[in-house]
Amino acid sequence: MKFRYQARTQSGELQVGFVEAPTKKAAVGILASHNLYLLSITETEKKGLDNEIYRLINRVRGKDLMVFTRQFATLLEAKVPLSDALRTLIRQTRNPILQEAIINIEEDVASGLALSQAISKQSAVFSEFYVNMLQSGEVTGRVEEVMGYLADYIERNVSLAGRITNALIYPIIMVILFIVVGVIMGTVVLPQLGSAFAQVGAQLPVITQWLLLGSQLISRWWWVILIAVGALAMFMADYLRTPEGHTVYDEFLLRVPVFNNLLKEMYVARFSESLSILIRGGVPIAQAIEVTSRTVGSRVYEEALQRAADSLRKGELLSQALFREYEYFPQLVGQMVAVGETTGRLEDLLLRIATFYSREVNDAVDNLVEAIQPLLMVVIGALVGLLFASILIPIYSLVSVIGQQ
Repeated sequence: MKFRYQARTQSGELQVGFVEAPTKKAAVGILASHNLYLLSITETEKKGLDNEIYRLINRVRGKDLMVFTRQFATLLEAKVPLSDALRTLIRQTRNPILQEAIINIEEDVASGLALSQAISKQSAVFSEFYVNMLQSGEVTGRVEEVMGYLADYIERNVSLAGRITNALIYPIIMVILFIVVGVIMGTVVLPQLGSAFAQVGAQLPVITQWLLLGSQLISRWWWVILIAVGALAMFMADYLRTPEGHTVYDEFLLRVPVFNNLLKEMYVARFSESLSILIRGGVPIAQAIEVTSRTVGSRVYEEALQRAADSLRKGELLSQALFREYEYFPQLVGQMVAVGETTGRLEDLLLRIATFYSREVNDAVDNLVEAIQPLLMVVIGALVGLLFASILIPIYSLVSVIGQQ
């Protein structure tokens, strides 16, 4: 079992950490043997469903990670030693999952691991992109700058997610209401209409027949449907964790209309900004491209950039390699990189590319958010009209048949 404790050392310093022991009493004994004065101790590992609920409630949200990264960047810019900065963040962090991760990071750093290596062990909290960007900062000696960039990047993502969520709240409520009404209609109203039509010897309209058949299938075989959907979801989740599945998924996203251009612009902005930081730090360009390929966040772009790095080692220019990868990098990127290579200001031109495409991404997201709500409302309106038509048309037909009899 794992316990979280707060204690004071003999010198009076506050110490927060975790201890593993078979029982709470054993954990107290372990801490006492280290000459610690225990203030509090609580079990952190719940079992079964309790653990899942605990993790769900206390999960690390984007806002928590943003605050941590911003505070970390501020402490590093103030030249606070790394271990001291981590201990300060442990005391300031309120989210227990994130706090546990920081404690583990501080322990790994104290044992001699690099910061990026320690953070990479906390994969449940920190993404691969986060770790790779931090590695690039360690290579260039610009960890403070990279942490600031990561804080800005997470802040943009949190803002984007918030805008999309706010735009979807009303449509989601309408979808839920539509599902509730549809279930009531399918399980209560439609079966009664079917019985009434059978008694007078009339036939239900085609649209009502299909809806009635669907409701009957769901009511009889709902458990089979749930098992099938669950099995399919588990299979897809396992497949997407594999390198092949990850690549196929990224390739699929790049071919989805509307979203493909948005994703390409976002990946190009990440590539340009990361490569600019690395080149400014003195990293050889081929090596910088390899590091950058792991920060973009797409296996497809990672493979394209690996091909570009191989081309550079053969004597080609970066602009030539990017022109060859025209499917993923717009011509503008290759042209501006060519100007940077000619003038010797490649890192500055890359930063301009990143700024330009970041603005393009923001504009595209704003337009997408504005379009989502009315588009969903039109779709929901059409579905509601179809549902009520399937009810009103047979009622009208039934009245007509009864009147003729």
